[in-house]
Amino acid sequence: MADRLQKVMARAGVASRRKSESIIASGRVTVNKKVVTELGTKVKVSDSVEVDGLPIGKERKVYFLLYKPRRIISSASDEKKRKTVVDFFEGIPERIYPVGRLDYDTSGLILLTNDGELDNRLTHPKYEVEKTYVAKVEGIPTNDELKQLRLGIKINGKKTSPAKTNVLETDPKKKTSVVQLTIHEGKNHEVKNLFKAIKHPVQKLKRESYAFLNLRGLQSGEFRPLKKYEVEKLYEITDNKHK
Repeated sequence: MADRLQKVMARAGVASRRKSESIIASGRVTVNKKVVTELGTKVKVSDSVEVDGLPIGKERKVYFLLYKPRRIISSASDEKKRKTVVDFFEGIPERIYPVGRLDYDTSGLILLTNDGELDNRLTHPKYEVEKTYVAKVEGIPTNDELKQLRLGIKINGKKTSPAKTNVLETDPKKKTSVVQLTIHEGKNHEVKNLFKAIKHPVQKLKRESYAFLNLRGLQSGEFRPLKKYEVEKLYEITDNKHK
């Protein structure tokens, strides 16, 4: 039985399926010592697959929840040699990578794994996994302005999915507010763009929860492994969304 190369790579913990496709296209993968760049390539269990000269193996799947500090890159590596989320896991032998991303100056909850299937489910928009953020914004948004976010607002010609909003506090003297926002889309700078669209730019941003997971018990820079039932629940949530 043969499987597509990017699927085999994702299953082995190299990277997510989509990231594996770009790794293949860049000529970093060999099958039986021959460079392969075609995405439809199928490989058998008996084939020897290497990435950057290193054979891929069948790693055990691991899952972690990290409280990402600000000014950390949400990537497995960085060309500018800046600290990445993976640098917090130096003692972990598996090749893990972040599920989705958080902006450089955004703190909060991010998941890391070597499970390509779960990564795909959690990052693909069709599964609609909810993420909750707390944003400190300029000014005090009116209910009408927040209603625009709750109904969906046009950004770059495309209407956003409805968001849930909740004003946590306001500071009339400093002219700032703290607003909780729940969305299921994962576009780049999504939360910042939403608040910018209603003319209340974000000053500070933190992701507080991802589906049912939260940061309880963790300080900035700390992480914990996911419990077995938590992994099962993430699969269950995305199974239900896909039906």
